[in-house]
Amino acid sequence: MTINPVRRGYAVRLFVLLGALSIPAKASAQLHRATDTAIPWLASQQSESPLADLGTAEGNGLPGFSPAAPLSPVNPPVRGMGHSGKIFARFMLPEEKAVLAYFSSGNATPDSSSHPAAEAGRNAEVVFTMRSFAQKVRTHLNGYRLGYWPAERGRRRSNTYRNPDGFIEVTRENQDTRISEHFRLRDFLTHDQPNVWPKYVVLREPLLDKLELVIDDMRAHGYNAEGMRVMSGFRTPYHNGTRRREGSARDSRHQFGDAADVIIDNDGNGKMADLNGDKRVNSADVKIILASVNRVEKRYPELVGGTGLYSSSRSGAFAHIDVRGTRARWVLFRGPHSKRASARRASSKKGAVSGKATGKTVPKVKQVSAKKP
Repeated sequence: MTINPVRRGYAVRLFVLLGALSIPAKASAQLHRATDTAIPWLASQQSESPLADLGTAEGNGLPGFSPAAPLSPVNPPVRGMGHSGKIFARFMLPEEKAVLAYFSSGNATPDSSSHPAAEAGRNAEVVFTMRSFAQKVRTHLNGYRLGYWPAERGRRRSNTYRNPDGFIEVTRENQDTRISEHFRLRDFLTHDQPNVWPKYVVLREPLLDKLELVIDDMRAHGYNAEGMRVMSGFRTPYHNGTRRREGSARDSRHQFGDAADVIIDNDGNGKMADLNGDKRVNSADVKIILASVNRVEKRYPELVGGTGLYSSSRSGAFAHIDVRGTRARWVLFRGPHSKRASARRASSKKGAVSGKATGKTVPKVKQVSAKKP
């Protein structure tokens, strides 16, 4: 990926600023790790003004921010963030917001005359201040049960399985905040502890971007995907553990905020839509979503991840989509009388098995144990 000089300037200023900030060593390490993710994200934006005017609300002593609350842009937005241009939220730790406040203060704003889009359209943003992972006390945060992440139990397989940096605080008041064109914050809540508030969520912006791109791609190929619904977004490790008998993987990507199980529910009945028009709703309809995911990943390799087809007598057919950073494909079926699911995982190599839903080839598959990533 090529970073233009202006965007590269952002990265340079970001690291210069890190040297000027006086923060504890632990917080500094978190901030350096956060910028490793933030810089590629900023560089990937289509908008020429990745750090736009975020409003004038005051919060935590930083100009332009209000903790865990939406900010109203001064000017009507033309586009949001991400490759899709439809992402309206950022989730940041306090020290990350200090860096962004520096850029948005005018001290490091690029010359708008060199960037027409900076004048024509500003990013609509909702900035949430996250609670740091260190604030979790054993299994709980502020009365909400989270459990233990794999790394806390010595099961960190790779860097992608490290502990989350922080948690988005979700309240009764902010749960309906729109974080992208098609999704609200509440769409990604774990389905448990209904009477406990506030709740906490781990969610990554690239996942939102990928979901929006899949909706766009499906529309471009003649399928109405406006009713994409998240059946399962973030799962706390505690809740994920209760789903092990249903086939959930012990170290599921849902625990890291970069995975979602989705259906296309255009008529609002809670079931997958008949996308291919054959008067039946089954895995063939989900394969249309998977084909779209493949096209999106081919166009945007930085959003590569896992995608799987699930079909069960209880939940029906649905698709899993994530942005884990490496390619993974699988198929999982669960019958009404089976004690364990029957699953097949697709290799990353090109196969030659035809897909009836798309008329294109799909990867060869082989038998594996039935666990949901």
